[in-house]
Amino acid sequence: MQPVMSIADLNGFLTEHFPQGERFGVLTGLGDGWAEMTLQVGDEHLRPGGTVSGPVMMALADVAMYAALLGQIGMVALAVTTNLNINFMQKPLPDCDLVARCQIMKLGKRLAVGEVWIRSAGSEDVVAHSTLTYSIPERT
Repeated sequence: MQPVMSIADLNGFLTEHFPQGERFGVLTGLGDGWAEMTLQVGDEHLRPGGTVSGPVMMALADVAMYAALLGQIGMVALAVTTNLNINFMQKPLPDCDLVARCQIMKLGKRLAVGEVWIRSAGSEDVVAHSTLTYSIPERT
């Protein structure tokens, strides 16, 4: 199934309905059951020790899943996270953007499950891996 909206349409929707999400990445890719978000890492994303904080990577994974899901089902603002599990694999590269790639694993009528891999830009090494479940509201 091809995405039901364009990157520009989805970025516009996210800006309007989820404006705080821009702090956690910008949609840079959208396809058949997948989305890619890029986070331009700044000082506000860092924790002591100079690494990207865990909550920032969790938010990046969550927004990537939201984008991948909406790319498949359309502009359903009330689709919500019901579960997020994350494993921090290694410290991200310093002074480097983060790239999150989400793949929808299962898309049902009421639930969607996806997987997100977060890497430092330009690297193949996974810095965090997440699985997420989203609840999809009943359509009327």
